[in-house]
Amino acid sequence: MPDMKTIRVLANSRLNPDTLATLKETFDVTVFDRNIRDELSAEVRGGIQGVALFGAVDADAMDSLPDLEIISHFGVGYDGIDTAAALERGIMVTNTPDVLTEEVADTALGLLLNTVRELPRAEAYLRAGQWKAKGSYPLTQATLRGRRAGILGLGRIGMAIARRLEAFGLSVAYHNRRRRDDIGYDYYPSLVELAGAVDTLIIAAPGGAETDKAVNAEVLRALGPDGILVNIGRGTIVDEPALVEALESGTIRAAGLDVFANEPNVPEELLSLPNVVLTPHVASASRATRRAMGQLVVDNLKSWFETRKPLTPVAEMREEYR
Repeated sequence: MPDMKTIRVLANSRLNPDTLATLKETFDVTVFDRNIRDELSAEVRGGIQGVALFGAVDADAMDSLPDLEIISHFGVGYDGIDTAAALERGIMVTNTPDVLTEEVADTALGLLLNTVRELPRAEAYLRAGQWKAKGSYPLTQATLRGRRAGILGLGRIGMAIARRLEAFGLSVAYHNRRRRDDIGYDYYPSLVELAGAVDTLIIAAPGGAETDKAVNAEVLRALGPDGILVNIGRGTIVDEPALVEALESGTIRAAGLDVFANEPNVPEELLSLPNVVLTPHVASASRATRRAMGQLVVDNLKSWFETRKPLTPVAEMREEYR
């Protein structure tokens, strides 16, 4: 059994303090900010066996770490990790599924409720003294009653969202790369067909080339003038200029967004629109959930160095190492 304190791990400063503290208690940790090659000398990079981070690792970064064995990624989505390059170099990649599923699903429903019932605007109305000065807040034009929900990405998080939607009395349909045989929800083979069949579209899919700008002008037109879009997946999945135009023109009714294409930069047009609820990528951002995610980052590293069997390898690695 190796002494974990002799294993050198590189961790980025974007990890939350709880995770960084646990990493430092467990391994010999070097912290970097954003660019591995630019910030660290070749001497420091030599001997690094593991990387723990929230962010991206490309082939050049991997090549700058000649002894790297594993990248333990903080988060479910890992589109910033060049998994093909990792496979070529024999580097394991893991992520943190399951432990954030329920928190993210809760956030999706919170965004949906806030968007449909305009709760942030109603609170601002009250805080500004308008209730007293002008009377009751105007009746909201939308309601959850009778809505038909479609989910893009029916994985762990998508299924948790679906269970909540059913509890609220909504019907559920979905679009995936392929139909699931273990559920009875209506399946649509294309995203446009799904959008045309529902009035509430919730994105719970991963980012990457396959989903880049998948929610485009055509999909938004299909969703229709009573349509609500909620995104807790990746900002890159939505064509943001097309979304702005759809919201401004009434092509869809409203949107609730937790993620954006170029975070933390949010388009000014979205900030100025009254029919959008915006949150700063907080879907999993409770301390309890982030602690659990961080512990899984650490546990993946420990399991790899102890047994060469990580707990939660990403899909590409499961195929290769099965």
